[in-house]
Amino acid sequence: MAIGFLLFTILALASSLAYASDPSPLQDFCVAVNDSKATVFVNGKICKDPKMVTADDFFFSGLNKAGNTSNPVGSKVTPVNVNQLAGLNTLGISLVRIDYAPYGLNPPHTHPRATEILVVVQGTLYVGFVTSNPANPNMKNKLFTKTLYPGDVFVFPEGLIHFQFNVGKTKAVAFAGLSSQNPGVITIANAVFGSNPPISSDVLTKAFQVDKNVIKYLQGQF
Repeated sequence: MAIGFLLFTILALASSLAYASDPSPLQDFCVAVNDSKATVFVNGKICKDPKMVTADDFFFSGLNKAGNTSNPVGSKVTPVNVNQLAGLNTLGISLVRIDYAPYGLNPPHTHPRATEILVVVQGTLYVGFVTSNPANPNMKNKLFTKTLYPGDVFVFPEGLIHFQFNVGKTKAVAFAGLSSQNPGVITIANAVFGSNPPISSDVLTKAFQVDKNVIKYLQGQF
């Protein structure tokens, strides 16, 4: 199946979710300007003067290139959100390419502002997400998993912890649409064990019910 068709499918499906988190635009477009030095902050990004907008503001090139998976988890996410493509500002949608080395992992993480719809274009991925805490304290969080092959699609609901793992002996590639111009990402292990300053080992020891030396070891990995 052609990558172009799959990308079109992702964007078409994600567009139906485009306003799940981001507010509806009040104009045709609001191309973002570089506001890194701005003294006034807005929910989103400041609009470029429409008279100065060009086609390049709606263009990004490079998703045909594989990401570098030479890292401890063996995966690389290449985002196309408002920070890479200014024309996405206020449009409530973004895109990522994910490359996986053999047995590479996109580790458990959440997108606090977006639902994600993912399609596999190469390889075999074991994917899943975990529900939020049940109202009944006697019940456990439920895990939903599926093994995906090229052309298969899976949805990760907004804010829920999810992952993808390449179970094949060859590399894998997936593309995903997200229902926010800036979905955000919280990688669970990095946030819990690698924050700056670090979370108190007393807190983590109590939370995970393990020896403090285990917590110190895990913090040392991040």
